[in-house]
Amino acid sequence: MATLPEHFEEFAEARRNGFIKVMELKESGADICGTFCQYAPAEIIRAAGLYMVGLCGKSQDSIPAAERELPVNLCPLIKSSYGHVLEDSCPYAYFSDLVVGETTCDGKKKMFELLGRLKPTRVVHLPNVPDRERSLEGWVQELRELRSDLEQRFQITITDEMLRESIRWCNKERVQAARIYELGRYDPPAIRGVDMRNIMEGEQYIFNKEEKYQKLEEILDQCEENWRAGKGPYPPDAHPVRILVSGAGFGGAAEKTINVIEELGGAIVCYEGCSGIVSRRRLVEESETKDPIVCIAEKYLEVPCAVMAPNDARFAQVEATIDEWKVDGVVSITLHSCNPFGIETYNIQRVCEQCGVPHLHICTDFSDGDQGQIRTRIEAFLELLQERREAV
Repeated sequence: MATLPEHFEEFAEARRNGFIKVMELKESGADICGTFCQYAPAEIIRAAGLYMVGLCGKSQDSIPAAERELPVNLCPLIKSSYGHVLEDSCPYAYFSDLVVGETTCDGKKKMFELLGRLKPTRVVHLPNVPDRERSLEGWVQELRELRSDLEQRFQITITDEMLRESIRWCNKERVQAARIYELGRYDPPAIRGVDMRNIMEGEQYIFNKEEKYQKLEEILDQCEENWRAGKGPYPPDAHPVRILVSGAGFGGAAEKTINVIEELGGAIVCYEGCSGIVSRRRLVEESETKDPIVCIAEKYLEVPCAVMAPNDARFAQVEATIDEWKVDGVVSITLHSCNPFGIETYNIQRVCEQCGVPHLHICTDFSDGDQGQIRTRIEAFLELLQERREAV
């Protein structure tokens, strides 16, 4: 019989319970930094003594308010995020002293201009060509300016040693996060994909980093122990079809995609995208002599976001993940009007064809209108994968 590790529910409920925690932090005099994306450099923000928190942007409910100012045919993630701030319906945004945005798409860039009227906002300008020397030079300068801005805004000094200590701690967390994804390599997986995602999303809303790290270590150890004892999420003799989920920013569509895949018998073994396995395995260089800002810049410039062009590294990483996680099928999830990820899905399809692995592309939004259609497509896809298995 499957046994759930202690603290599982705590991470799953962390975002909801975090509302009270962030209010308590504000009342104690702490400064809060709201972010939307992996490109917000945690090492610099944390070295400044700020608590980082991911802002809301997964609900259909906040979109009508946003559409009073934003185009209707804009990405739902952008509209949902802006609508929450506009309506004061996201406690994390409400309590944020600063929002750090990033130029990962044109829609976000223009939305941040409007957001700046509502909340103090600092946008970091990201180069779009990852492998040119001048891209790194410009990105290093951008991060140096962010450091200076935080120092002036909060009347603090961020020393190189503070940055190095922040780098060490963030790397420690990345190694731990990679371990979560690596539980999916087991056969059968030692963790369900839904639980994997709940942990990865929930951990950013637990603000005591030492306590969070310890609890997550206990979860990981318990998952491995349960698997060895035959008490994992799947019976030891079960071999569900193994799914890699590709894409980013689709959290608001998780219930009708991620949850349905596993409800219908598939096993999500890994996630690909900006917050997936690749960004967790790539650490920031820890050096006592090298400029820590350069070390940080080099790592973040390698995040395989669809904003990068060319983005060959992403496709190579998808291929490697298919092989390492023994993937039976890939499900790409993109949002309406998200052109960068939508266009790149063609290349993901090509990678899958080269690997001999079926691919399903779901383009959706945060509404319930296509729920039935998506469920039918996922069910047919899983049946195809099972038939391919049985035919071998």
